[in-house]
Amino acid sequence: MIGIDPYAALDVRRRINAAGALTRLGGAIMAPEVVEAMSAASRASVDIGELQDAASRRIAEATGAEAGMVTTGAAAALTLAAAAAIARWDVAKMAALPHADGFPRDILVPRTQRTGYAHALAASGARLVDIGHNDRGTGAGVRGLEAWEIETALSPSVVAVFFSVNATSLADLPTAASVCKAQGIPLIIDAAAQLPPKENLRRFISMGADLVAFSGGKALGGPQASGILAGRRDLVASALLQQLDMDVAPDTWTPPRLVDRANLRGVPHHGIGRGFKAGKEEIVGLLTALDRFIAADDGAANAALQTRLEAIAASLNGFDVTLVPAARTGRVPVLEIAVRDALALSARLQKGDPPVHLSERHAARGVLTLDPQVLLPEHDAPLAAALRAGLQSG
Repeated sequence: MIGIDPYAALDVRRRINAAGALTRLGGAIMAPEVVEAMSAASRASVDIGELQDAASRRIAEATGAEAGMVTTGAAAALTLAAAAAIARWDVAKMAALPHADGFPRDILVPRTQRTGYAHALAASGARLVDIGHNDRGTGAGVRGLEAWEIETALSPSVVAVFFSVNATSLADLPTAASVCKAQGIPLIIDAAAQLPPKENLRRFISMGADLVAFSGGKALGGPQASGILAGRRDLVASALLQQLDMDVAPDTWTPPRLVDRANLRGVPHHGIGRGFKAGKEEIVGLLTALDRFIAADDGAANAALQTRLEAIAASLNGFDVTLVPAARTGRVPVLEIAVRDALALSARLQKGDPPVHLSERHAARGVLTLDPQVLLPEHDAPLAAALRAGLQSG
């Protein structure tokens, strides 16, 4: 019924989210027009392949890639990217995954890029092969990824190179892209959390990436269970084939325009991405959110966020609070709150009424970060009050 609070009905507490657009806290707060577009999309039947073709055109325009598709999150995009690199147009390989022992399946992962999210690659059946050193990450030295480290690891079993991009690793991306291009090896980029700035939608493709994964439910403001895979047409087509419902009669099947049927020796069965199916609502919602994100004025939005953060910081006068502007974070302005025991304070805030969440990304150095990316304006005052009480009690 309209007007009923679904969370109250389920006895689930609403939380003040000053930790950012985190999956475990439900991701972005969707704009009304995104919700309305999803609702409208739910009231019709369409061919999902045709809808993904339309999505491909919109994503290509936004990213500069040859093609794109809507996935059920950036992790799903990485699994599909790996599956595409392994199988390409081979329907027998598509049918075999994730059991890939009998054919090339190695993905090179620089040690500076090895994260917990790399598990999404391995879920395809890929074997992850660590290369290089992590001198910068460990503080043991100054050198990053070098071309010879990739070249030495190349063999007939290698199907792709993986790169997790961020402000620190970006310096090594041209090296990886150059080697991959010279060797004809796809370069897969995890850019899940690299928005904003909106320029990053096009940046990694222009730098030579073959496939790029973005989250749809974070800064883009789309459905939490959405993402983007953008890149080379042939690889995106392979990924799409391994995601679609393929319980079809070969004689009547009309493939998406992305797919050149002449490249297939048969019609594939359900692929490894079948459990990652993107519904019509997620696809339309993601595209609506993408249009809003591109049209938004980042400068004005960040100025408004900074004004709110300045007010919160003023209410915490007497405590060690630093405002870090968007020009320094590369994303949005944040507040850094220095405390003696960051995790203890974070735990107390999460047990409060209402529960309050701050980013613990820098807790190891005694800092909790107030990330306002999805912080509702009406939560500013209760958040400030909870912080002040928490800091005073600590």
